[in-house]
Amino acid sequence: MGMLAWIVALLWIFPVAWTVFTSFKTEQDAAAQTLHNGLTFGRYSDVSHSTSGTLSLQTAFFNSVVVVVVSTLIVLVLAVPAAYALAIRPIHKWRDVLFFFISTKFLPIVASIFPIYVYAEKWNLIGTRTILIVLYIAMNLPLAIWMTRSFFMEVPRELIEAAEIDGTSLFNQLRSVILPIVAPGLAATALLCVIFAWNEYFYALQLNFANGSTMPQWVVSNVSTRGNFLAKLSAASTIACLPVVLAGWATQKRMIRGLSMGAIK
Repeated sequence: MGMLAWIVALLWIFPVAWTVFTSFKTEQDAAAQTLHNGLTFGRYSDVSHSTSGTLSLQTAFFNSVVVVVVSTLIVLVLAVPAAYALAIRPIHKWRDVLFFFISTKFLPIVASIFPIYVYAEKWNLIGTRTILIVLYIAMNLPLAIWMTRSFFMEVPRELIEAAEIDGTSLFNQLRSVILPIVAPGLAATALLCVIFAWNEYFYALQLNFANGSTMPQWVVSNVSTRGNFLAKLSAASTIACLPVVLAGWATQKRMIRGLSMGAIK
């Protein structure tokens, strides 16, 4: 099993390492898969200062940060009380609600784009960050509720009952008793929401353009009809992935603790 794990890890790491390594090459070396001219940061300078139409790295990065942060915060604010109700105050019929939440992830996003586009155009939301925030909330909320509920179910009922006996309000129960226990799980949920929202491309492509574009659109905008500039594309891809990688690295301990909650009794 250990050898198999190493093989899987290497298969996953290889394309990432190849992309990062290629980003430091010249276009000639990248095309020829050689390293005659040494490593260079020139491609990073090219993609950082170039614009494709009206789309720049700074604009795309700002749009992505706003959309991802706002949508993730709203998802957590909505998921916590919903998960509390489903885990701590369950009702038998709410099992169907849980299935409904997760079943929304089964719908292909391409099947929903037409009605979404019609209403977005009707409400003048095409090309705005607002439409992406709303869609990313809808996209991540079912998963967040499902995950957060599983974390809430690991909270010892004795603590909640003791808080109720002491006359602690529902809000204070959540703030002082439950949330400190499930904080690692919430961190894991938040990181997954950030990753899904940051990497989402289809909705952003269909509903956004120009100054409303996000990082995935900026990466694709570096594709040129004049040729395959592998080094430039690799640099753009590395820049786009870096914020999520840093976020995962910064929260890795909490994420591991959160994803393993309830695995060991």
